[in-house]
Amino acid sequence: MGRRSRGRRLQQQQQQRRPEDSQDGGEGCGKRNDTGWEGGYPEIVKENKLFEHYYQELKIVPEGEWDQFMEALREPLPATLRITGYKSHAKEILHCLKNKYFKELENLEVDGQKVEVPQPLSWYPEELAWHTNLSRKILRKSPQLEKFHQFLVSETESGNISRQEAVSMIPPLLLSAQPHHKILDMCAAPGSKTTQLIEMLHADMNVPFPEGFVIANDVDNKRCYLLVHQAKRLSSPCIMVVNHDASSIPRLMIDVNGRKEVLFYDRILCDVPCSGDGTMRKNIDVWKKWTTLNSLQLHGLQLRIATRGAEQLVEGGRMVYSTCSLNPIEDEAVIASLLEKSEGALELADVSSELPGLKWMPGLTQWKVMTKDGQWFAEWDEVPHSRHTQIRPTMFPPKDPEKLQAMRLERCLRILPHHQNTGGFFVAVLVKKSSMPWNKRPPKLQGESAKPRDPVQSCPAGPMGEKAASPSELERKLVTGIGDAEIIERTEDLEKNGNKKDGVCGPPPSKKMKLFGFKEDPFVFIPEDDPLFPPIQKFYALDPSFPRMNLLTRTTEGKKRQLYMVSKELRNVLLNNSERMKVINTGIKVWCRNNSGEEFDCAFRLAQEGIYTLYPFINSRIISVSLEDVKILLTQENPFFRKLSSETYSQAKDLAKGSIVLKYEPDPTKPDTLQCPIVLCGWRGKASVRTFVPKNERLHYLRMMGLEVLAEKRKERTAVTNESDESAASSGPPEDEVNADQGAEQTLSPDAASAGSGLAGAPLPGEETQGDSGAGGPAGAATLVSATESGTDL
Repeated sequence: MGRRSRGRRLQQQQQQRRPEDSQDGGEGCGKRNDTGWEGGYPEIVKENKLFEHYYQELKIVPEGEWDQFMEALREPLPATLRITGYKSHAKEILHCLKNKYFKELENLEVDGQKVEVPQPLSWYPEELAWHTNLSRKILRKSPQLEKFHQFLVSETESGNISRQEAVSMIPPLLLSAQPHHKILDMCAAPGSKTTQLIEMLHADMNVPFPEGFVIANDVDNKRCYLLVHQAKRLSSPCIMVVNHDASSIPRLMIDVNGRKEVLFYDRILCDVPCSGDGTMRKNIDVWKKWTTLNSLQLHGLQLRIATRGAEQLVEGGRMVYSTCSLNPIEDEAVIASLLEKSEGALELADVSSELPGLKWMPGLTQWKVMTKDGQWFAEWDEVPHSRHTQIRPTMFPPKDPEKLQAMRLERCLRILPHHQNTGGFFVAVLVKKSSMPWNKRPPKLQGESAKPRDPVQSCPAGPMGEKAASPSELERKLVTGIGDAEIIERTEDLEKNGNKKDGVCGPPPSKKMKLFGFKEDPFVFIPEDDPLFPPIQKFYALDPSFPRMNLLTRTTEGKKRQLYMVSKELRNVLLNNSERMKVINTGIKVWCRNNSGEEFDCAFRLAQEGIYTLYPFINSRIISVSLEDVKILLTQENPFFRKLSSETYSQAKDLAKGSIVLKYEPDPTKPDTLQCPIVLCGWRGKASVRTFVPKNERLHYLRMMGLEVLAEKRKERTAVTNESDESAASSGPPEDEVNADQGAEQTLSPDAASAGSGLAGAPLPGEETQGDSGAGGPAGAATLVSATESGTDL
């Protein structure tokens, strides 16, 4: 029976058990009161004697701190958040948090517990990460914290903040990524670390297309879509999500001056699957499920993933290996084995001074292996033959003291929960000094093509219980691998013999690779002679430097409904690797087709998702607006020209109908007003102007300007349900903006608009929707009022 068949059967068995479990709880199992479930599942006891015995024996905790360590593990994990650093309005969000939301938490008590005002993480740069003693459960359930929770949810959806565990922020910081770096995130889902890496690429907001990029990979097809959702919040043209087994992720090719070369990455994040015993504070199931068997089963997979990462790292590049496990079998044992077989090609970097303020313990240099029934082994020679399938030689520290000392394992970092009120974590930073030994071999002769292929590229990770290979076996297999020259040769032959269309990157053929999950649409780059582009270029007066070759669509037939954009480096990767790589998503949406749009000189309107990338190239149809104009545009659905300032009206009156850019520039002489620029997509109608901005982004800008959001969720839901049934059912692009515009002008009276009488609760016909294909209806606008006008404490 295959791995997936076993998984399906296990899932079915669990579903069959659930009704029985619920019956055990008696009649009260289905009822819920204020304190939780009556009967049903018993509360998990936070005790595990084997866990305590194991880590006390390994001495991972300093002497005299064991009780503090265990006490911290039993406490709920504090909530942490990180402000998106590359956005120009990061300072505005920080100012809003400090002076509004954090002040409201002062002297507040929830369930008898005093709420501590959030504090910045001492080791995170520029006060962009904060933590509080509020657990996630209290944050969600307490009425006193509803406004703060709404803020967190809305700003998270907008990509302005990320709710991310504190220790999870460490690996991207230690990668020291720069805007020109090519980065691979090997096990990326759910994507919080990936978003940090994207922020680092966009450190300079004035550069719309950084030279670097992030390729984010995950083996789980469904989790890849979660990854896409996370990455989309940051609207970057430099991110690509792919779906591969990390231990055999394909070696990619790029075109360098007309010649195919292997793509080596400057930075690799290797945050491997692990037993997760450092997450006990939030995943309390670990208390009852913990056993050393989890680590023994995962060690082989972790080593294969780390090895594959090291192979794809450029000389001089940096790879961060991390786990949320405290177990040396998953931590130091993997690093020691990797260093040993690298024969000096890799070395541990000293990063002790890179995050001042972070408390950590040095890596272990000695450890033992324990079976699930408590039997200890100090070295490989002691392991009986019957245990060889479960325990491997790579799990033990090197015997040779000189070799062990040369590895400098004390340079690894182990984060303990009680030191700074965090989760448990392990990080090691590796630098590549030269090629891996098995990659230094000369390429094979053509006559040897019948020899076995590289097993690293053909052995996907099996279930957690599969046998792990020993270093000698791995070494022997890897040495017979395909050389870079042979890869290039095979690629060129394939492209000469194949029927590949120019500019089309379809999914890889099923004979080359097993594909699971949804079939993705192809990525088709717009050819230079495509008649679709000149009207767009003329309508928006695009700068001659605009990289039109980077425009793509997701269809090979019919009308192109949406246009996306990628950086030229990702275009290079896409065009040269369609046979090797399963791409889930890449690019940001920059234009959407209007129904009957040809009537207005241009069939495509601007998309808010990509406006910050596109804006530097647009020279026409830009209207400068004041702060008051922005408030009106974001709170009223279709404001007439006369409601806007005279300066805005004078710019809009001479423009033809169609898509426009609305730009707000802050006034440095008025420091009390909003001090970050805002660029919005809009539509110039017959006698009015409207914006096309996603709900959460609209709420974000309004918050920054001092306007509040009504917390009456029921009213908002009713408004959205009543007025958006038709548009929500549509999976296509927005309805014709012109018809919607005219209809709104006929039905919307000036008095009703100025009163804000729920009309902003209707979704805008042109509002952006989640996902590339428009799946899911438009997000409805929330009901918004000025805090001063409402006279209520919101």
